[in-house]
Amino acid sequence: MMSVADVKPHETAPFVAALRACPKYGLHNPLRRVERYRTYGDVCAAAAAALGEPVVARFFARLIQRVSPKSYQQAMGEVTVTRAFLHNFSGDQVRFLARSFGTPGDHLGQSTQGYRWPYGPVAIITPFNFPLEIPALQLLGALFMGNKPLLKVDQKVSVVMEQFLRLLLRCGMPPDDAAFMHCSGAVAHSLLLEARPRNTVFTGSSRVADILARDLHGRIKVEGAGFDWKIVGPMQHELRSAAAAAAAAAA
Repeated sequence: MMSVADVKPHETAPFVAALRACPKYGLHNPLRRVERYRTYGDVCAAAAAALGEPVVARFFARLIQRVSPKSYQQAMGEVTVTRAFLHNFSGDQVRFLARSFGTPGDHLGQSTQGYRWPYGPVAIITPFNFPLEIPALQLLGALFMGNKPLLKVDQKVSVVMEQFLRLLLRCGMPPDDAAFMHCSGAVAHSLLLEARPRNTVFTGSSRVADILARDLHGRIKVEGAGFDWKIVGPMQHELRSAAAAAAAAAA
């Protein structure tokens, strides 16, 4: 048994302050604090090694099963994908991800140089169906490029990401680089309106995405979804009962 925080509207001030403290040029960028690219390469290497240990991988797979209706194979699949992502961005790969480009000019002495530049303060909102894979990959992608993300995972499954963040911190992630909050959707919505992050990545329902796109004036990247029943997994012998349950729920 464990308990997690349930942030209320009057308790959001520290999260708002954390986002506002991050400048538009981010925590690092191609011209400032470039050593942090390598820092995150080292964090990824250590975290990938940790998830490669059977006891750690099993811990996360079982934790996913505690909050999400998935088989052990499906839960372990999330761990495997996350470990592969971490492995792919180990060492210098984060630095290479920030590769710039140059274009010759049309007259002597003129040229164009382009950089992968962070937004600065950003927000990430993820759903219940992939408690580890979706938030982990989106969070790390934001951190790699120098953003300071506020992460809000569906509160029914957010304990998984809390434990993953603890793992990243143990592997060397700077503790002030991200903010993580357990709260309802309504509280997260009010926080976004107050903090005004420069961009928000939202994965979830199309209805909520429409609301956020309007209220945030388009400063949002949406991975939306409809309401489509999907029967997945290796348990073909349970197909009839799963189909019946889905039909009953939709009725």
